[in-house]
Amino acid sequence: MFLRSRSRRAPALLSAAAVTAALVTGCSSGGSGSGSDDPNAKITLTVGDFGTFGYKDAGLFDEYMKAHPNITVKENATTVEGDYWTALQTRLSGGGLDDIQALEVSRIALAASDQLSAAFTDLSKAPGVDKDAYLPWKWKQATTAQGKTVGLGTDVGPMAICYRQDLFEAAGLPGDPAAVGALWAGDWAKYVEAGRRYQAKAPQGTFFMDTATGLYNGVVSSDTEQYYKNGKADYQGSAGVRKGWKLASDAVQAGITQGLKEFDTPWQTAFSNSTFATTVCPSWQQANIEKYSGPGNAGKWNVAQAPAAGNWGGSFLTVPASGKHVAQAQALAAWLTAPEQQAKVFQKVGNIPSNQKAYALPGVTDFTNPYIGPNAPTGRIFSTAAKAIQPAETGPHHGDFHGAFGNGVQLMEQNHQSPEEAWAATVKQLASTVQ
Repeated sequence: MFLRSRSRRAPALLSAAAVTAALVTGCSSGGSGSGSDDPNAKITLTVGDFGTFGYKDAGLFDEYMKAHPNITVKENATTVEGDYWTALQTRLSGGGLDDIQALEVSRIALAASDQLSAAFTDLSKAPGVDKDAYLPWKWKQATTAQGKTVGLGTDVGPMAICYRQDLFEAAGLPGDPAAVGALWAGDWAKYVEAGRRYQAKAPQGTFFMDTATGLYNGVVSSDTEQYYKNGKADYQGSAGVRKGWKLASDAVQAGITQGLKEFDTPWQTAFSNSTFATTVCPSWQQANIEKYSGPGNAGKWNVAQAPAAGNWGGSFLTVPASGKHVAQAQALAAWLTAPEQQAKVFQKVGNIPSNQKAYALPGVTDFTNPYIGPNAPTGRIFSTAAKAIQPAETGPHHGDFHGAFGNGVQLMEQNHQSPEEAWAATVKQLASTVQ
């Protein structure tokens, strides 16, 4: 049963200089990383993460401690990733890092940069790590130009479209997942067009989509050109950003979006009130749908293939070089990201594995979600999308850019600014905050 998923909020915009200073200082703090020479010495390993990585839910910490009676594993979890990242920077400069620190995908390019990678250990040579088991693009995201791998991939965020089958059928649209996916196959513009068809006959008080921000995220996340090009930030000239912005503004102007802000209370409430018919649906979004829609809406949601394969979200486990128990922390990180453990997390909370060997295990590719799409091949839809993802170049401010443009879409939806006004405000904000 799915429980809950990671809350993804727009991160605070930070200067590269500030982050660099924090990380470099952090490299020199803490212990030597050697730990005790006695392999049976009792130690505590702390794991810092955010939202729901699923390890406790799947019983993995208890399983590991049972197999290693001298080790106690303690999770330090923060609900919202933006809050976690802010606190992590403070600890990088002032000490107190956990033995394992999770990083969201939008942060990993910063951690793998030439200036900052010294803060983290090289996990490519850690015992139990099989490079070829991970999705190649996921492994590359955490690897420096010199071949040092600072993080092991936990999950990925392949996208689908989750939709209310009952609302679709009431508006004269098909309800079967294959037929629904065919409405917009290969083109996000067709998704917007399906929204116009829905809205023309929509049940009273409902909208085709929850937010144009989700649409923007989906379009950009499935494009190979996002915020960086040839090592430099290029968000204004990006084809993916321009396309995402255009389609998001089209959706707003067509009146097919409810204009909600993802993860905020009104967005959560809208699920139970059944006021929108679709949401762009990374695999982790399934948990939010079940949590906020509630038992009364069980069996009403379904899932179809997205217009294009793309990745929205996903994280990594890193082991700080300043830790007191580096070897033991590396062993735990390797075990948590092995295919068997990633499969257990997927079955419990819906996080799609980044370890592609997990796809061959029972209960992954053949998985069906009893709440969302009980008749849809949920596991196949998401695992197929994961393997089809074409990665884009990333950089240290990827998360900042993504969050800022998402906020810009909100200026159109909630502040009723024109696309031109919202674009200008977004670019102005980035020019003054990201250096």
